This record gives sequence, C-alpha cells and structure tokens, in this order.
Amino acid sequence: MNVLMEQYSCIKRTREALFSYCESIPYADYVRRLDSFGGTSMCDLLVHVSYCYLNWIGRQGLQLTEWNEIPPQPEVGAVRTIFREIDTLVDRFIHTYEGKWDVPVIVEIPWQDEPEPRTPLYMFTHTITHEFHHKGQIVSIGRQLGHVPPMTDLIYTLYPLK
Repeated sequence: MNVLMEQYSCIKRTREALFSYCESIPYADYVRRLDSFGGTSMCDLLVHVSYCYLNWIGRQGLQLTEWNEIPPQPEVGAVRTIFREIDTLVDRFIHTYEGKWDVPVIVEIPWQDEPEPRTPLYMFTHTITHEFHHKGQIVSIGRQLGHVPPMTDLIYTLYPLK
C-alpha cells in the first residue's frame, strides 16, 4: 500500500464534501468577500488552494512551467475540473518521489531572495495542511453567511455518523 496515495484519497473525499457544500450555496454568497476574512471569499480560497498545489507540487516538485490558467471567480464545477488536474499532478508527484521523500529539492520561494532546499515530503505536507486550513475558513465563511455546513472533517467523511 502506498500510504501517501491512501492519505490523498482521504483528502479528496473531504474535498468532495466541501465542493458539494459550495454548490449548495447561492453563487452570490460563494463569491462574496467578507471583511472578517481579510476581504476574501469561499471561491477565492478554493482558487488560492489550487495555486498552492500548482506551485509546490507542479512547479517546484515536478518542474512544470505551464498549466491552464484559472479564471477569476470560477463556479464550483470549474474548480472541480482544476482539482482533477491537480489530482493527476499529485499522483505523478507521489510516484516520482517514491522512496525519495527525504531527499531535498532546491525550490524557489517567491518572498525569499535565494532558493532553499525542501524535501518532497515537506512539499506534500505543506499543500495538504494548507488545504485543510483554508477548508476550515471556507466552512466558517459559509456559516457567517447563514449556510449550515455538512461535516467536512476527515474522520466524518471516512466514518460517517450512523
């Protein structure tokens, strides 16, 4: 069993619960920017998370330089399509670095002058924890707008309450 592939499979299940939640919300609320969240929206955060994957997994990890541009304020269906592409990149990344998770890769960090070493395990861990951080914010924004979210925590998507 490839543990990271299994872990990512669990992440995709929680993401699906989040996408379904976002689809249940009127588009105007999905793209509504809240001052209480730094002027960002649920949509903005999904796009931000996708760019994190594209940067760390695609550009830094796989040395890819091109991918489809993400339109501003995409509907949830378009975000799903973007994440299907990301899923393919993650699969490739995991297979590329199998057995080399602790071998540093020199990466460019936009806000730093000099490239630095980061392990593939760091890049993978950063992207998935970053996604979960923002998933929590997306759910909180929805709550503030009066939309009750489903259980999107990992444990509930794997072992639903009976």
